Amino acid sequence: MTPPGSTTRTPSRAIARPRQPAVLTAPAVLAVALLAIPLLGVLAGAPWSELPARLGSARVREALGLSLLVSGWALLLSVLLGVPLAWVLARAHFPGKPLIRSLVLLPLVLPPTVAGVALLQGFGRSGLLGGPLEAIGVSLPFTTAGAVLAAAFVSMPFLVITLEGALAGLDSSLEEAAASMGAGPLQILRLVTLPLVLPSLTAGAALTWARALGEFGATLTFAGNLPGVTQTLPLQVYLLLQEDPAGATAVSLLLVVIAAAVLLSLRGRWTGVGRG
Repeated sequence: MTPPGSTTRTPSRAIARPRQPAVLTAPAVLAVALLAIPLLGVLAGAPWSELPARLGSARVREALGLSLLVSGWALLLSVLLGVPLAWVLARAHFPGKPLIRSLVLLPLVLPPTVAGVALLQGFGRSGLLGGPLEAIGVSLPFTTAGAVLAAAFVSMPFLVITLEGALAGLDSSLEEAAASMGAGPLQILRLVTLPLVLPSLTAGAALTWARALGEFGATLTFAGNLPGVTQTLPLQVYLLLQEDPAGATAVSLLLVVIAAAVLLSLRGRWTGVGRG
């Protein structure tokens, strides 16, 4: 018998999670195998006993140094241009906004050689801006600057879409509070908005750098494969594959490790997935 004034508590039940359809398990396993087997092949085929010597060769060291230089400048260019673009796409309202967003995403789905041809038609000697650039003494094709431009062209979308999503989902109450206290737009951006989206900005920057480091097709088409000038690590892999497959596998292993390290360090932050 329940005493007056007391309430009867019913035992809480654990919320049951829906069971996953068994029919999806086999295709999921095959998908993992499809992605994992080639990478395991790189691990199995790597010349482990000769790895230090192959990665320490003068050609590989030169290509690695150039890759770091090109990807670093491409990241800087992407941040300088991509952060304002992400802010405009997330916060501004103007005609043609869907078209601009599609333009940002286009390099992600373009075939690499098509991206290189597009760069040639835009910035090459006979391209849209070829004449004006030559008039001021600037030539981009087959130069290190051209390799930087190619890397930024294909990698900047990662920064823009990651940061745009964070800015669009940001709670604006703190920004409004700062504005009510007399802070100007640039102060709000520097002191409130950017610190709040810093994790997403960091994730986007890391992905941008990793993509720039691994850029191949657009660089080969637009900037060529010149040792010490445009021959980055991916281009070195392409060259080694024709004359030294074991060396190509060794350099590929280095690039796989770098890419995996970047993704593991992000732990799904750029996709919105937590640490599960």
